[in-house]
Amino acid sequence: MRVGIRTKQVAGVTAVVALAEVIMLAGFVASATRILLEDARSTAVFARDQIYQRTFDIVQRGGDLTANIKADEELRRVLEAATVYGPGIEYALLVDPNEVVLADNDPTRIGERLSEKGSLDDLIDHAGPIARVRAIYTPLGRTFEVRKTLAVEGVQLGSIRVGTSTLLLRTALEASLRTPLLVSAAVLAASVLMAVFLAGLVLRPIHVIRSGLARLGRGDLDVNMELPADAELSELGESFRQVTARLAADRTELAGQRALESVVDRLEDAVALFGTNGALLFSNAAMAPALPASTDVSGDARATKMLTSLWPADHPYREAVERALDGTSPPGSGPVTVPGEGERLVLTNLVPGAGGSPIGVLLVSRNLSYLSQVESTLNYSRKLAALSRLTAGIAHEIKNPLNAAMIHLELLRMQLTDRPEAEQYVAVITDQVRRLDEVVQGFMKFTRPEDLQLQPVELCGVFERLRPVLEAEAGKHRVDLRVDVPARLPAVDGDPNLLEQAFLNLALNAYQAMPDGGRLRIAARETPGRLISIEVEDSGVGIPPEHLSRIFDLYFTTKPKGSGIGLSLVFRTIQLHDGDIEVQSTPGRGTTFRIQLKQAARMFQGVGN
Repeated sequence: MRVGIRTKQVAGVTAVVALAEVIMLAGFVASATRILLEDARSTAVFARDQIYQRTFDIVQRGGDLTANIKADEELRRVLEAATVYGPGIEYALLVDPNEVVLADNDPTRIGERLSEKGSLDDLIDHAGPIARVRAIYTPLGRTFEVRKTLAVEGVQLGSIRVGTSTLLLRTALEASLRTPLLVSAAVLAASVLMAVFLAGLVLRPIHVIRSGLARLGRGDLDVNMELPADAELSELGESFRQVTARLAADRTELAGQRALESVVDRLEDAVALFGTNGALLFSNAAMAPALPASTDVSGDARATKMLTSLWPADHPYREAVERALDGTSPPGSGPVTVPGEGERLVLTNLVPGAGGSPIGVLLVSRNLSYLSQVESTLNYSRKLAALSRLTAGIAHEIKNPLNAAMIHLELLRMQLTDRPEAEQYVAVITDQVRRLDEVVQGFMKFTRPEDLQLQPVELCGVFERLRPVLEAEAGKHRVDLRVDVPARLPAVDGDPNLLEQAFLNLALNAYQAMPDGGRLRIAARETPGRLISIEVEDSGVGIPPEHLSRIFDLYFTTKPKGSGIGLSLVFRTIQLHDGDIEVQSTPGRGTTFRIQLKQAARMFQGVGN
């Protein structure tokens, strides 16, 4: 699991504070243990001396010492009082030389043989701090004694023993440790909070740098990091600004190179650049068919393909490049027949370097048959345009008599008010003439030449302008409308008015296909090949398979009151924009129209800025 710098810093500070507190607490515990033991020894010594004094008085009276000791009430009270002098005293008693109890604060132990106990003086004066603490925290506790021998004229009569229990001392020690432990916990919590605060201050420059790098990764080179005015951080900010400035310059240069390569790569003419040593440096897509299949023109592999390995000695391309390198032929050439490519116009030009000497040869091969096809296509287009103008004129000439017929039929109907059977025939003729007039109007609208106002069009803006109409129709038809057209989507080349009308026609057609409500989804996304794909998907009744091939035909409709013009105009608009439209439909499940439009040409945007 990865651990962040903030967590490491907080953990480090907390660990240092915790270690310092542990050391301080350990010292405090050792010191408190020694003080507590010394207090217990002082209390035991005091009790021992009191017992000794009373016992010595009994010895001075003479007689049977054992009987006097057992019968002395004052001694018994002194022994009982000894246990209340301090919290740690467990017992106080007298024993004879054979360690048999003579007097005790607990009469039941009189006559018992007492086992040997540890010395409290040894524990305090000779044991280390750890041994003292361990003695206090022995699970069942231990008893240490303070002793004094009772002797008269050199004769040992017994000894006085005062026992101190570590189990009783432990309670007193833990009570004294309660306040330091609470203070330590409070200090540790405060240190954690302070560490979090300091980590935020220390890591803020890192967050600023990370944010700047993220913006730099997204292509935003206008990044200004607001770092604190520290010496190291200010130098880092200046270094970052220098890097972004260099990247901006490199991107500008690279954009120019890529734009040039893109332009050359889209040419219909085959283009190749050779070095003075005959190495292939660059070739566009149109030159690829003329090169061997194994030729790799990417990266460093370009320089490994020599002219002699690309074509045989009698190949027109090789001959043209070699003559240009030798200087035996002026720039340019004439039509030649290239094997496998037909008649081509081959041109060569020396590329001058900075000092005036050539650094390579540019080979251009133009397809003459393609030029003939283009010329034929242009002539055909002119003929189609003339035919379109002719059909539009014919439709206009038909419309004028139809208008006159409609007027006179209306006058005739007014004259036949008293003849219902004749008026019925006039109504039929009027309906047919009106229908013919609608057909002519649709034909004129379809064949009328459009003056396209091509410009970069943001599809997001197009659908935002259409949204009020689309939402109103969605509410009327009980349709769930979803429009997913990102604002960051690249613009397309198009006429905004025609595109709006086309998308509106598709949406209205979808609404009409969902009489009982449904779902309409309009989405746009970027696709490979610098294209924008727009999908209009409904959950309507769908289109029968036998009608799919005819839905874009003029006047074809399956609706009782349909004109058959809407989808034809959509198809015509997409064709005028050099786009593609396809339809997928499943009866009973819905229909999807998919349109592909070209992105706006912004090839040189940003170059030189």
